[in-house]
Amino acid sequence: MARVIVDVMLKPEILDAQGQAIARALPRLGFSGVSSVRQGKRFEVEIEGPADEAALDEVRKMAETLLANTVIEDFTVTVADE
Repeated sequence: MARVIVDVMLKPEILDAQGQAIARALPRLGFSGVSSVRQGKRFEVEIEGPADEAALDEVRKMAETLLANTVIEDFTVTVADE
């Protein structure tokens, strides 16, 4: 069994309202020196068998179909360190 990580982030040209709200709140909470924040999603997918190229292709298809809105989001697929 292997664990594959799918990280999903808004594309750079898409306004990240939630990230901006977090960035504005940080100074009020005593955190300084943060110029910007971008918020995203992380999925951990456990697959049967090894995380070979065929399995990673299948996870990429999952990300394109369900996990990410590829019109406004980019995603990366990586194998988790065990």
